[in-house]
Amino acid sequence: MATRTAPATRGAPEKLTRYAWLSIAAALSTMAIKGFAAWLTSSVGLLSDALESSVNLVAAVVALVALTVADRPADETHSYGHTKAEYFSAAIEGSMILVAATLIVLTAVDRLLNPVALKDVVPGLAVSVVAGGINLAVALVLRNAGRSHRSITLEADAKHLMTDVWTSVGVVVAVGVVALTGVERLDPVIALLVAANIVYSGVGLIRRSALGLMDTSLEPGDLERVMEVLDRHTGAEVQFHEVLTRQSGRRSFMSVHVLVPGRWTVQQSHDLSEEVEEELRAAVPYLHVVTHVEPLEDPRSFADTGLDPLATPPSARPLAKGEPVPPYRADRDHDEKDPPL
Repeated sequence: MATRTAPATRGAPEKLTRYAWLSIAAALSTMAIKGFAAWLTSSVGLLSDALESSVNLVAAVVALVALTVADRPADETHSYGHTKAEYFSAAIEGSMILVAATLIVLTAVDRLLNPVALKDVVPGLAVSVVAGGINLAVALVLRNAGRSHRSITLEADAKHLMTDVWTSVGVVVAVGVVALTGVERLDPVIALLVAANIVYSGVGLIRRSALGLMDTSLEPGDLERVMEVLDRHTGAEVQFHEVLTRQSGRRSFMSVHVLVPGRWTVQQSHDLSEEVEEELRAAVPYLHVVTHVEPLEDPRSFADTGLDPLATPPSARPLAKGEPVPPYRADRDHDEKDPPL
């Protein structure tokens, strides 16, 4: 059995906390700017926007804590590291988004029942536009960093800020329309629509966090690249099966059984495993690979698949004497996995 972690992953997580500090700075500044705009105009729509920025601040602090924990190296009690801490951050952020949506709804309903005329609309909108521009710039930086480092925490923060940007755009348009038409109840109606958008974003983050905590397999694009590598090495003497993958924050883990002729030396088998592992790590960043070599001729090689090797699936029956080895199929192992919860 061979195991190796991609050298490129070492040290990379240390850079991510600076993005959390950037998010905290953006949240503080936009919250102050939007709060001032809401006070200036008496708009519940702008107030809802300011409340969401306060949630951004809490989420950014939680992200900083999660990234700090995720950066810790593996130890005796956490052999695979601490990267799953990022999923807790995304879940907490999703929950805070739902709290913000509740506050917005309560405020909007009260203003819907008791309309208030807007004031100082132009200066208030100008201030809000500046805050939206700050959020947009920071969101783009976080999104690029999240994709580059495969960090769900940064991606979640970026999506949250982009939701805030579109929310600001909607509120600015709504307040402008109210100022032009004089229909005051349009302001709280837009605030309710903003709340609905925020709820959608929060539920999405919580769902993604739950999937990560339940050891979801690699994303389709990454899984396809894994299969392409295995297909390149598949032939009359080399087969693969029992391909298992899972994600853990920015890191990914996989194991695969490598079937080779029994006459091969240990060195030959080891060289093949090293070559396959190297290509897999190049195909999927931050991938930890475990390979297990088995002889093609031994029926037991086909009877140890699944999470419970004692429950041998029909496709893993021992081969009859003289029966050819079945061809490797990239979809076979995944079709036979236990169905998702």
